[in-house]
Amino acid sequence: MPGVASMVAIVVLAFTVLGQPSAAAAQPATGGAGQAHAAVTVHVVSNGWHSGIVLARADLPAGAIPEAEDFPTAPYLEFGWGDAEYFPARNPTFGMALSAALTPSPAVVHLVGLPGPPRQVFPTAETIDVALPQAGFRRLVDYLDATFARGGARRAAAAAPGLYPYSRFYPATGEFHLFNTCNTWTARGLAAAGLPVKAAGTLRAEELMAQLR
Repeated sequence: MPGVASMVAIVVLAFTVLGQPSAAAAQPATGGAGQAHAAVTVHVVSNGWHSGIVLARADLPAGAIPEAEDFPTAPYLEFGWGDAEYFPARNPTFGMALSAALTPSPAVVHLVGLPGPPRQVFPTAETIDVALPQAGFRRLVDYLDATFARGGARRAAAAAPGLYPYSRFYPATGEFHLFNTCNTWTARGLAAAGLPVKAAGTLRAEELMAQLR
């Protein structure tokens, strides 16, 4: 059994990865879904604890991710994932963090309709730009689309206001726990796109970004 100090360290790690807002930075994406052979650039962003995926709205295939309609003028979309109780909380508590870390719990998607290029909106944090072939980009879009829990409806209804005026939380598939964090979720999507990223065991943002570097 781990000692008290070890358990506290584990919970603090969980607390930091549950849903810290991503401070992202990236140049505008190039390529487009209408160019059959062109690569599409996506942006993986990290504030040191939480990671997310940013796509240029113009690159989304028609009809994909209908929740994007809630942000009709946003040129970029950021997707994050985390615990359904802790992530949206304005005043998260240690008890909420402990529960989320140690007990598998429902998840939410944080969809951010960025009003400008990510570097202008979030001027700090690390961003890695990744060029995907069209087939890989489509698999990533399918992964993101499947993350929304719609219950048979065409689109999911927002479950809560987002962390920013231009974001919302939506019900998500999957369960959050200490060994399936937001960074595991990001890594799984990149692996689905064909990148040599290992999702199992990727719990911290640094573990994810180190693979991408």
